[in-house]
Amino acid sequence: MNIFDIFHARIASVLDRLQADGRLPALDPARFVVEPPKEAALGDLACNAAMVFAKEAKPSFANPRELAVAICYALAESEGVATAEVAGPGFINIRLKPEIFSQVLRAALSDPENFGRVEKGRAGALQGKVNVEYVSANPTGPMHVGHGRGAVFGDALANLLAFSGCEVTREYYINDAGAQVDVLARSAFMRYREALGETITIPEGLYPGDYLVPVGQALAKAHGKALLDKSEREWLPIVKNAAIDAMMDMIRDDLAALNIRHEVFFSERTLHDSSNGPSKIDAAIEWLREKGLVYEGRLPPPKGQLPDDWEDREQTLFRSTDFGDDVDRALKKSDGSPTYFAADIAYHKDKIDRGFDTLVDVWGADHGGYVKRMGAAVAALSDRKVTLDVKLCQLVKLMRNGEPVKMSKRAGDFVTLREVVDEVGLDAVRFMMLYRKNDAPLDFDLAKVIEQSKDNAVFYVQYAHARAKSAVRQALAAFPDLDVSLPALAGAKLELLTDEGELQLARVIAQYPRAIEAAAAAHEPHRVAFYLYEIASVFHAHWNRGKDQPQLRFVNAKERDLTSARVALVLSLTIVLGSGLRLLGVSAPDEMR
Repeated sequence: MNIFDIFHARIASVLDRLQADGRLPALDPARFVVEPPKEAALGDLACNAAMVFAKEAKPSFANPRELAVAICYALAESEGVATAEVAGPGFINIRLKPEIFSQVLRAALSDPENFGRVEKGRAGALQGKVNVEYVSANPTGPMHVGHGRGAVFGDALANLLAFSGCEVTREYYINDAGAQVDVLARSAFMRYREALGETITIPEGLYPGDYLVPVGQALAKAHGKALLDKSEREWLPIVKNAAIDAMMDMIRDDLAALNIRHEVFFSERTLHDSSNGPSKIDAAIEWLREKGLVYEGRLPPPKGQLPDDWEDREQTLFRSTDFGDDVDRALKKSDGSPTYFAADIAYHKDKIDRGFDTLVDVWGADHGGYVKRMGAAVAALSDRKVTLDVKLCQLVKLMRNGEPVKMSKRAGDFVTLREVVDEVGLDAVRFMMLYRKNDAPLDFDLAKVIEQSKDNAVFYVQYAHARAKSAVRQALAAFPDLDVSLPALAGAKLELLTDEGELQLARVIAQYPRAIEAAAAAHEPHRVAFYLYEIASVFHAHWNRGKDQPQLRFVNAKERDLTSARVALVLSLTIVLGSGLRLLGVSAPDEMR
């Protein structure tokens, strides 16, 4: 039950009646919103319809305030409305009767698994096939904390979109072509020689981390000294394949520690494969050429200081400026090999050919300069029919009590994600990675995220769930035969919930469906984390009032019906907290010790 949808429909109906009376033209109801007011004191709902339609409303309504008055007059007779008032130049504030919130609680208790889901088929509801590509770290070593932020963000977003009605595929793009995997292979070959008894010094430019030691040992076991008799051209592909496989196994294990699993692992090497005809990259370039979107030409020099690799030469170029980019983009290097961008085009064409309606790419902040060109490519490849949303995740600064954390011995030059998960737990990592907007820098303090205090958001939210469950146990201690099943509580006398603290908690519970819808539409799972912290704050504040005012406690040993109604309220809270935490990939404990 989404009260915001319900009243959006009611206001749209009022506008339809005004149109039928000849006082308004046909209007698009998708243009106005019903949302929580900026200040709770103003009411339960706020609407901007009169402001949005002020121009179309003339001359019947001289200004938006007149239209707002007409809407409020009609709403005043609407079921469940206590007051409907005009504020400022024409905003509408609506205060609801408690019976509306009783209906919300009953809806949550009657169908807990689906409370908060967007109804399929509703106008504006998300739908279609969505590809969420996230992590996609180079398979050259264990994942670091920065990778973890993108991993958690992408996984939570995929959960959120699936909950909101989309058909979601979770994908990992393996960057297993190019110079970096050759460096990996050479680094692994050094460890292979070490495993055979040589004393080695890792040359500068190779990966020094100890994580390649097992790869070298496995190569020694499988090949003995045979690889030493081969040229680099011969041993490189053998070592490369073994190293990539080992690194991907390690990455999968790191992701599993965060309860993250992808359905598709897409190999970049398959884009370059021409063993059975033209490669996917060549085919994509030819496809664009046939559309008139590829030409041979020269690019103007970039503004400012010229980069070292800039060449003033005729190149194979993609007309990305036709689709909003700043400059056309090169598809081939001077040696005739494809650019990284050409490979990215082929990869996204493959996604489009698989039938996705929306593509979400989760990248590190250092890739921000590639957003426009990739958006142009997807627009060209799909005739502007497929949406691409690139979400950039900013850096994570790892701290301990305010001091930077030293580098990892295992990785050689960074702290691994697995080390952080092992120290503080996946719940702390996942929640705190989502408790900032993805494009804002994040300070992750290993000491702070395990504190049991209000300042530690994950503890505060999980503690609310555990506290609510403890209230149910206390109710059963007072009334052993009390039926606390959800169907029974849906029939409780919820009209007995009259205290402002109880009603405020019910109001915030009622906001959950809208919070989910807004977070999914914006591709911003941090909104769910913010909402959970807000509702936990409301709950803890009301709980603390009961310490000084016993009559407000959730369990009243002399009032069975009131206790039943309050148990219904706290279990509705656990439904929302549990649902939101599941979307974030965080547990909802019944007890905390």
